[in-house]
Amino acid sequence: MVGSSHEALHRIFQKDPALLTRALQRVLHVPFPPPHEIVALNVDLTEIEPVERRVDTLLRAETDDGTYLLVVESQTQADERKRGSWPYYLSYLYEKYRCEPVLIVITQNSATAQWASRPIRLGFPGWHSLTVRPLVLGPDNVPVITDEREAERDVPLAVLSAMTHGRGPKAAPILESLATALKTIDPDSAAVFVQFVDSCLADPQAKQMWRDLMTAIQYFWRHPLAEQVREEGREQGIEEGRIAAQRDMVLRVLEWRGIPVPEDVRERVNACTSPEQLEIWAQRAVHAEEAGELFAASGE
Repeated sequence: MVGSSHEALHRIFQKDPALLTRALQRVLHVPFPPPHEIVALNVDLTEIEPVERRVDTLLRAETDDGTYLLVVESQTQADERKRGSWPYYLSYLYEKYRCEPVLIVITQNSATAQWASRPIRLGFPGWHSLTVRPLVLGPDNVPVITDEREAERDVPLAVLSAMTHGRGPKAAPILESLATALKTIDPDSAAVFVQFVDSCLADPQAKQMWRDLMTAIQYFWRHPLAEQVREEGREQGIEEGRIAAQRDMVLRVLEWRGIPVPEDVRERVNACTSPEQLEIWAQRAVHAEEAGELFAASGE
């Protein structure tokens, strides 16, 4: 027996499921396609067994226009399961906090960024019950920061630039400018940023270049990479290790950029014992068109 208008208003569609589609078509003029079959399903949506669902990072932002939940998802590749989980996350968070959720996807891969930026539309064509439009940060829109002054103005953005663009010919000037900018902030924050960049550099040459930079300027901070650098420094003498790392960095930058290194240039770099001179040469190596330009700038 139907005991309330609430119950009657939805149970009529259980009695005649086709009525619902006719109402959509004739009353709302929604072009819902005629169904071949309609089957009633269990209406209980309770999850008896807990299901673990986690977003990567969740932030609450208070603004003059209201409170927003910033849902950050790190994505390495396309994953069609996200078409279900991302709408679930946003709906759940809105129900729990009653704040507008904003989905932000970050990736190092252009193809993944293109995939993630496609709207997720649930419903039928022409009339979607739910649309999720992720905001995507990736190599196609994160700025390439190669200027030291620009990096110093916004160090976290420079870190993000290194994390998303840390491969190919742009890596050397990006990492060099970031290494310089890190000197301008507090050591504890810099230590965290160093580890973030180190973790994101998938290119072995770029990763080695980054570690050479950290060694050469003696970023001895409290994180695993710093401890590794300290141990290497103790084994060969801190000053000697620093100079050797600087020499190696100068040559690595040239080689990694595809610039041939003649034997006389290699011998001259390896014979240098001045940390200041080696640092100048390392900076020139980032922009040089040929190896000889290391010395030509001031007639050295």
